[in-house]
Amino acid sequence: MIHCEGLVKIYKTDEVEVVALQGLNLTVEKGELMAIIGNSGSGKSTLLNILGGLDRPSAGIVRVGDWDLLKITDDQLVEYKRNTVGFIWQNNARNLLPYLTALENVEVPMMLNGKYDRAYARQLLEWVGLKDRMHNKLHQLSGGEQQRVAIAISLANKPGLLLADEPTGSVDSQTSDLIMGIFRQLNKELGVTIVIVTHDLSLAGKVDRVVAIRDGLTSSEFLKRNPNLDLASADFRPRTVHDAHEEYVIVDRAGRLQVPRALLEALKIGDKASIEFDGEKILIKPPKQLEGN
Repeated sequence: MIHCEGLVKIYKTDEVEVVALQGLNLTVEKGELMAIIGNSGSGKSTLLNILGGLDRPSAGIVRVGDWDLLKITDDQLVEYKRNTVGFIWQNNARNLLPYLTALENVEVPMMLNGKYDRAYARQLLEWVGLKDRMHNKLHQLSGGEQQRVAIAISLANKPGLLLADEPTGSVDSQTSDLIMGIFRQLNKELGVTIVIVTHDLSLAGKVDRVVAIRDGLTSSEFLKRNPNLDLASADFRPRTVHDAHEEYVIVDRAGRLQVPRALLEALKIGDKASIEFDGEKILIKPPKQLEGN
């Protein structure tokens, strides 16, 4: 569904040039439910904006389905955003019109796209647990209910890809679990590919695959350690992504890998490292002159 290779994004002003993505590689399979994590400034939001058609890449390869987002025209970009991708913001006010009911809010993108379907709008609100609240206006809905309306809106035009930017950042843990359950249900029943960007490592621990981004590059992946573990269980409450996942470093096509910074700092490795092959393992060590023996 998503293929990024050597993806670069440069922001320029009169005085400064910032490289937000420095050759990022990422592949997401169709129908996958996965998360992207990273510190502030790592490039994860830039990546999400490019995938959502909200920003243009500077160089590299970035494809979503049949769309080449590096070469896409402005008219094609409008079609892409209307039909291929749905977006959920952390601040749901960006998605909602306060003077309309929940149902009318879901119907707006349908009308803009010329595909009005009230029955489907009702069905979406039922899927997110708002069957009895669909005729309420925003001030009559809680923050968690508003976020569920936003999820229904993002699916109004039946996109193949759903992007969620900190979707549980402004709700309590119980509502967070509810929203995560909705994502799993939609992923399973509709087959929609879902990419969640989050700082919440417990939320990231609820998906099968997590990709970490650091300094504009994919640095490591976390894959579910036990295939029989039910991440959707209400009894499973990970504190960090490591509770259920094994961490793997990423090796790109040139054979380069990003060693987690914490390990480099623990070994006091700076800009150079010694590497050896003992017949079974590759050993990475500080340069001999720094080892002290």
